[in-house]
Amino acid sequence: MIRIDFTVLNTRERQIHQRLQEASASLPTLRIADAAALCGCSVSKISKFTKRLGFVSFRHYVEFLYGKEPVSGSRSQELSRVQQFISQFDESLVEEMIALIDKHTRILLFGYGPSLLCAQYIEYRLRTSCPKVVISVVDDLSVATMTDTSTLLLIFTVTGAYRDFKPTYNAASRNGAQVVIVAQNYNISLIDQCDKIFFLTENPNPEDIAPYEQSRTLFFIFMEEVIQRIARSRAETLQSDTKKIKSD
Repeated sequence: MIRIDFTVLNTRERQIHQRLQEASASLPTLRIADAAALCGCSVSKISKFTKRLGFVSFRHYVEFLYGKEPVSGSRSQELSRVQQFISQFDESLVEEMIALIDKHTRILLFGYGPSLLCAQYIEYRLRTSCPKVVISVVDDLSVATMTDTSTLLLIFTVTGAYRDFKPTYNAASRNGAQVVIVAQNYNISLIDQCDKIFFLTENPNPEDIAPYEQSRTLFFIFMEEVIQRIARSRAETLQSDTKKIKSD
């Protein structure tokens, strides 16, 4: 992604851009030293100008001048992980999650630390699109008092290693609720802590990052797809019902 903003340039920088743009029409290529000589300024000035304009380097600026595809910079591990997740996105998991939500009238969302914050945001999004009772809960006592046979408990966790979910699972199961864990990283020890588990990726966050520091990006991507489809389905149903009422 590149953001180019000519409005931030001063008069001198606008002159530099105009001179280099004119030079690119006749020169087959342009090095930063050549650019500095053409504009009568230092190499440092050219470098600062290109970054101020919105490019990460003079090389990227030259690619822009010559109308070429921008040169890719170094991609962070997080972007690579998200890209791989999207490229391997399993649509069937979305459909399965929607089916689970459809089967229950109450949806409870749970997690620890940052995962709880994610659950609270997802609660808000589900409430705007899903005609269900949706509540995020903060502890096992809430789970024990608010679950019944109509409840789907969704537990969000990155690694599953921060705290044991067995007490939560047992409290919900005693009341007849169905418990589903949505985990970003593969962790076989979670198997006996729920009725069903969704592992979103086999490409985990770096091991040298503590669980509370790790990204929850995949939660949002996966659940947003679930929410968008629920919203579309609901809108289509309402539209169909409206047409049927008018026709009657």
